[in-house]
Amino acid sequence: MGTESQVEMNTRKGGLRTMPFIILNESFERIASYGSQTNMIIYLMTYYNMSAATGTSIIGIWGALSSGLAIVGAIIADCYWGRYNAVAYGTIFTFIGMFILWLTSMIPQLTTLACSHFQHVCNGPTAFQLAVLFTSFVFTSIGAGFVRPCSIMFGADQLEQKGNPENKKIVESYFNWYYASTGVATMIAVTVIIYIQDRYGWQIGFGIPVILMVLSVTTFQIGSSLYIKVKPDTNNLLLGLFQAGAAAFRKRKTPLSLTGCDDYYHSPYETEVLTPSKDFRCLNRACMIEDPERDLNPDGSASNPWNLCSVERVESLKALIRIIPMWSAGFMMFVDMNVFAFSVLQTKTMDRHILPHFEVPAASFSVFLIIALTIWITFYDRVLVPLLSKYTGRPRGLSPVTRMGIGLTVSCMSMALSAITESIRRKRAIAEGHEDDPNALVNMSAMWFVPQYALLGIAEATHGVGQIEFFYTLLPKSMASIASAMYTVGTAVSSLIGSILVSSEDWLTSRGGKTSWLSSNINKGHLDYHFWLLALMSFLNLLYFLWVCRFYETGNDELPHVADEEECDYRLLHES
Repeated sequence: MGTESQVEMNTRKGGLRTMPFIILNESFERIASYGSQTNMIIYLMTYYNMSAATGTSIIGIWGALSSGLAIVGAIIADCYWGRYNAVAYGTIFTFIGMFILWLTSMIPQLTTLACSHFQHVCNGPTAFQLAVLFTSFVFTSIGAGFVRPCSIMFGADQLEQKGNPENKKIVESYFNWYYASTGVATMIAVTVIIYIQDRYGWQIGFGIPVILMVLSVTTFQIGSSLYIKVKPDTNNLLLGLFQAGAAAFRKRKTPLSLTGCDDYYHSPYETEVLTPSKDFRCLNRACMIEDPERDLNPDGSASNPWNLCSVERVESLKALIRIIPMWSAGFMMFVDMNVFAFSVLQTKTMDRHILPHFEVPAASFSVFLIIALTIWITFYDRVLVPLLSKYTGRPRGLSPVTRMGIGLTVSCMSMALSAITESIRRKRAIAEGHEDDPNALVNMSAMWFVPQYALLGIAEATHGVGQIEFFYTLLPKSMASIASAMYTVGTAVSSLIGSILVSSEDWLTSRGGKTSWLSSNINKGHLDYHFWLLALMSFLNLLYFLWVCRFYETGNDELPHVADEEECDYRLLHES
């Protein structure tokens, strides 16, 4: 998680020659994972007879688990396994998950019988069938939790040459190539893999990701003898924050010191922070020395880090608490991002032809989000920043808080547009007599949905980059990698909130025998009401964001721990 570790000094190891193995490993893993997840709602509804709401909730929980485990994987990699073992084991875990998922398409006993829309009651999946399916999800989530936070930094380890003046340029080039490759991999996943699943079926559609994971495992292991393998470092910052919180809780009954004398607090010789700040004073107990003989080792270090932490570690925890209100304001935008499952059901019933003999797969429409995100980031960085910086006096054009607000506003607009578009689609489907047939093709182009995808892409690009820069601005330099961790945890929490929202909405709107808003028959349900609800919640969240901004006064330029512009590194932005 960004901590300095001792590297095996071997000039014959590492270097650019290891990059193909590492980049191909991540690219194969990304194509396999994203290619399986994007179209999953169709698979769950077809072969497990799940409702649209249930399937969407399960996919949301799956996404939350994958994002949440990334934090666990990073801690285990830094403190115990090392990044090489984390990537190697994570790739194998993902392969196992993909293989089990492929088996569900190959063995009929692992799925339920298909249910036609003429049947009033359909047989649901058995406990064993669900257990097999969920086992595949868990393995792929564990694999993603190890590979994604560790792969990029493992590649950086291979290029770390502190005595080389060109090292920074080489590492920057590596990060650019790494993210370019993951972007291409994501595009392939949501286009080629989805097309194969729609055209040739799930057996081949899930079989190709299994083959890709075999290539991923093999490619990574071929380069094993060439890698520089960083040793684990037990002084992990994220773990230290947990230790500071635990120490403050365990000493909660200890009276706080009324003096600012340095001798009362634990401050290692190498730190410049000698006394804790006065805000969140309850946390100051974590660094208070009660009994020097019991609390300190002969060399001055803490004998038990879960009972005594340094002042610097406590101040890091306080800095993390300060950004929580602004961090929480970003949850709703990522909840809006979790509408793809329903959007797949919408576009599946529409005319998706862009050429007379070529039809875009329903699940591939998310590629327009990726395209819009890429174009916007490039346009903002190359065109708007030079123009805006002349008027605002900021090197990055607009402040991070302003960009976050724009992202939340655009996200709200996207949900309102989604509601309007779905209302038009539903009225047209009913007018054509398709109310009882959710699979009937509506005489309406699916290109109507491109603007809402484009708006979501712009919203994610604007808010996501702004949030990362905001975190960098308020957090101390030693906590730079925590920005990525906060972003990742935010997506996990948002996925969980989205799942709870869908389940609750489905239950409430179907009471009394009524048709749920989120009915699997979207022509009878009211997805437009669902999108209006998301638009309303997004608007209320925007008001909450504006209220939170009051606590940050002038934005963030005059707050402590401000980083220089070149330190605002967007490489740690969570890969979506």
